Amino acid sequence: MNKASLIENISYQDHQGPTVTVLFKTPNTKELRILMKKGQFMKEHKAPYPIVIELFEGEVDFGINGEKQLLKRGDIIALEANVPHDLDCISDCIVRLSISVLDSVERVNQVSQ
Repeated sequence: MNKASLIENISYQDHQGPTVTVLFKTPNTKELRILMKKGQFMKEHKAPYPIVIELFEGEVDFGINGEKQLLKRGDIIALEANVPHDLDCISDCIVRLSISVLDSVERVNQVSQ
């Protein structure tokens, strides 16, 4: 069994960009928490494997192939591999990201800077 909290030990970074934390790893996925303050963003990027994004708190303009859509608290979106996407934080956010165990957390950290 794996257990983690999306709301414990919250620490938003003012100037360093979004904060990425590994919550836990399963045989198939890595479960990450991304904390973003209003105005922070993740530049356009692609994931090499399918991903699932859940907006636990806040609002994000989520761009897919250059088209923006507003994600609000509780929204979940799944993307296939290699789909260009970006995130622009509208209000302080807690994002849960599920990536493949074959993907790297370092890649996620690079696009959040």
